[in-house]
Amino acid sequence: MRTVFRLLAVLAIATTALVIDAARVLHLPLRSGDDATLMVEPGTSASALVRQVADSGWLEAQPRSAWYLQVYARLTGLATQLKAGEYAVSAGTSAAGLLQLIADGRTILYELRLVEGWTFRQALAAVHAHPQLRKTLETGDGEAVMAAIGREGVHPEGRLFPDTYRFSRDTTDVAFLRRAADMMERTLAQEWAQREEGLPYATPEEALTMASIVEKETGVEHERNEVAGVFVRRLQLGMRLQTDPTVIYGLGEAFDGNLRRDHLRTDGDYNTYLRWGLPPSPICLPGRASIRAALHPAPGKSLYFVSRGDGTHQFSETLEEHNAAVRKYQLRR
Repeated sequence: MRTVFRLLAVLAIATTALVIDAARVLHLPLRSGDDATLMVEPGTSASALVRQVADSGWLEAQPRSAWYLQVYARLTGLATQLKAGEYAVSAGTSAAGLLQLIADGRTILYELRLVEGWTFRQALAAVHAHPQLRKTLETGDGEAVMAAIGREGVHPEGRLFPDTYRFSRDTTDVAFLRRAADMMERTLAQEWAQREEGLPYATPEEALTMASIVEKETGVEHERNEVAGVFVRRLQLGMRLQTDPTVIYGLGEAFDGNLRRDHLRTDGDYNTYLRWGLPPSPICLPGRASIRAALHPAPGKSLYFVSRGDGTHQFSETLEEHNAAVRKYQLRR
């Protein structure tokens, strides 16, 4: 009986020593250096991950540290929680800490900002140029892109929400664009549900078109609602919108930066100097502030506005006042 107790005691001591050694080894800083990264491919098992880390030379006390790490992964359940992705391994990270980092899925995140006022084409170009987005789209055709993100038949302009998006390496261009389109749909639905009464829009899409015009007309926050008020009153009175940004959008690549009188006199779907009502689609990516302004236009009587040349605008109620403002702020310059 004493022999059995002795054996049990020795076994307990050995187990305790093993646990203490494992804990010490698992919490030693990895020999990864500063600002190291680790790429975990989809389907990587715990044993494959341990081999990857060991082969990189990051583990102290080889080979028992690799064995400790594999056993630790199984005992804690982390072996079944590993997530693919690119991970930043900071100086001082331990083997156990690395395993937890990967199980938590705290991958390196990259950023891409879609800017308010960009066109769909500009947004698509930025997505295509980002080195960490995986390119799967074979065309830049708007209709084909919309079909790829599950919105077949929807006009692409204005359908991506301008914001800063964070994503992990190898996110596909389709996944990124679908996320931006989902965000625009949610934002528009939220703002539409809180719209003012009596607006001249039959659908949320028409409000989105108005918001895109407001976005291009002013970048001054406090002016957005006032600009929207001018255009809403024009629609309600049956006046043409007469806004330069829609004409410029209609010109497309033919626009050389100089909007001329003959452009305003040439008929086209987006020429609001010759056509009544809203143009057939948005003309850019409007932000939430412009969407909200289109749905909450400022009350008043102004029907005209002209740039003062400093980013702000002079608003007028009558054509006579407007012509005077044009002479003051535009013709004299």
